This record gives sequence, structure tokens and C-alpha cells, in this order.
Amino acid sequence: MDELADLTERLVSIPSHEDETAAGDAVEEWLRAETDATVERDDAGNVLAFAGATDDPDADSLAFVGHHDVVPPAPEQTTGDGLDGDYVVERRNGRIYGRGTADMKGSVAAAMCAFRDATPPEDRELVFASFVGEEVGGEGARHAIDAGFAPDRAVVAEGSTNYSKPGVTDVVVAHRGRRGSRLVARGEAAHASEPEAGVNAIYRACDAIDAVRDLDVPDATVLGNDVSGSLAVTIVDGGETWNVIPERCEATVDERTVPGGRADLAGVAGATPGVELVVDQDLPPMACDDAAFADAALDVASSVHDQRGLDAPEHVTKPHATDAGWLAQAGTDCLVCGASEPGEAHTDTESASLDVLDRCYRIYTGIAEREL
Repeated sequence: MDELADLTERLVSIPSHEDETAAGDAVEEWLRAETDATVERDDAGNVLAFAGATDDPDADSLAFVGHHDVVPPAPEQTTGDGLDGDYVVERRNGRIYGRGTADMKGSVAAAMCAFRDATPPEDRELVFASFVGEEVGGEGARHAIDAGFAPDRAVVAEGSTNYSKPGVTDVVVAHRGRRGSRLVARGEAAHASEPEAGVNAIYRACDAIDAVRDLDVPDATVLGNDVSGSLAVTIVDGGETWNVIPERCEATVDERTVPGGRADLAGVAGATPGVELVVDQDLPPMACDDAAFADAALDVASSVHDQRGLDAPEHVTKPHATDAGWLAQAGTDCLVCGASEPGEAHTDTESASLDVLDRCYRIYTGIAEREL
């Protein structure tokens, strides 16, 4: 546990909210020094490592996947003014505090150690990947996928702790995606004293918003677990001055999608005169289609918990999009399992439990060694 804690602190101390290069350097250097794997750094800055049956084209491949970028720190999380300076890292009361401990350098460190220490079956290629740009839409994952990154299975080390109940690290079999859209309404400007001379874009946007409120929100069931989407108009922006009929109005829609389902926003736009749907972001959801993989991972996690006298983990779903969505969309069977707890990521007091990091290390090692 001491080595894992030290590695976590080393990674967390390196700023990576604007430039992930130094953090990627640290991951790469450790892998080259501590493992015999083939280690690569691609054009985007992703760090990839390959071990085990790398020369067998028919080998099963299992990847541990994380990311080493973080969201900007709070002022108290740096040693300098504003966003400048190194990150502050503190170890107290069995936890490590600092930007990126939960999301997700702690779990990256656990995956690195498991990648080094695991003895996979002879016919398995074991892969480690730490991506850049996850926090800005999965840029690193998409770059790697476009370049041919395609493991058969992956454990994405995002948070799954305290989901089903306190004190357990669950196995996520599905998560929601996020589509950020705008319903753009266009009209014709006129003087507000003669409203009939123009076409009010705000009224058209209101018609579209009313239609959005009537839409059904999709849901799905993945390996017996229910996933529900959501839909909300979050911003309305239209008009320029008090005495002009507005010729443009936009309604921003936050939509949480589910595997195989999304709201019919295109139908709303098509049925409302003068309204166009513009999609700004579309992070895909994830569903694991390999029940045997999901059951094997849960069996490993249950054994690790049982050895420590903890309650049994469960298959669960996750409300947030992760890089698992991009991998699943490209054909990789994914699960999510990691140390971050609800309410820890992206906070001014972000932290991760040392016991849970050790638990994740043991779960990752067990999955790597398990016949799937």
C-alpha cells in the first residue's frame, strides 16, 4: 500500500489541467522502469503499454484504462497564485487529498501497479492506457481508437465506490451518455410596436421548449440493471433590445442518453417552424454486452471484499459519461470500477481512500489473472 500511496501522490502533485505532458511523462517513465512491457506515447500524448501475449494475433486482450488530465484546481489546491504552481497533496486520516486523487490519478496508480504485478493467462494480452483529454470530451480516447486501439475487453478505472451501499467498490455494467444540444429558432426582426410585421423567434423557441417538455425520456435495461435518461432545457438566450422583435433565440438542452435510446429532439425541430437542432456534444453511453465478463469481474470484487469482511459489491449503473462510452461504441466490452466516491470528483476537497485504492489494485490484479 505504501508504494501505491507514494505513486498516487507523485501523479497527483503534477499539474495536468491545461497541459498533460508532465503527468504523461511520469506515467511513461514509471512503466518503462517498473515493467518489461512495450510502452508507447502517441501523437495526442496518450500513454499505452502492452504485455503478455503481444505476439499472438489470436490472443484475448484486456485493458486497464484511465486518464491523467484533471479539471482546473481550486486556489487552495495549488502552491501558487490562482492556477499556477504545483498541486497540494496531503495524506491524512487514511486518505490522500488533492486535485485528481479521485478523478482519477489514484485509480490510474492502482491500475499501473496491477498491470506490473498481474500474471495473466498465457493467451491474454494485457494492456494499460492512460488517456489525455477525458475531461474535455474524450479527445485522447478518440485519437487512440481512430489509430486502432481496440482491446477485446476493458476495465475503465472511473469511480464505482459507494454506489450500491457505503463501503463497497461496485462493478458498473452501464452508464449514461450526454448530448448537449441547442434548439435554434429563427424569425424576422421588426419594431416591437408592430409585432405582426415580424416573426418572433422567442415564441418559436417557446413552442419547441413546450414540445421538449412533452417528450418521453428513454430508459434501458443492461444485464438486469435499469438505466434512465433525463432531459432539461437549461439556458434560453434570445433578443437584443426591448423594442425589437427578436429574429433569433436559442434553447440549450442537456440530455442524458442511455444505451440504445435518446429523446427525439430532431423530431421537435422538424415539427416546429423555423427551428433547427444543433448538437454541440454527444458523449456516448456504455453498456457491457459480455455477461460472463461482468460476472467474472463481480466475482473477483466480491472475493476481495469478503477477504476484508466487507459487504458484497453489486452490478450497478453510473450516471456520468466516461471514456468507456467511446470504447464501447468502437466495439470493446467495458466495465467501470474505481476508487472515486460520489461527491469527491471535481471538488475543492477532492480525496481518495488509501484502503479503497488498495482494494482496486487487488480487484484489477484479480481480473487480469482470471479466465474470462
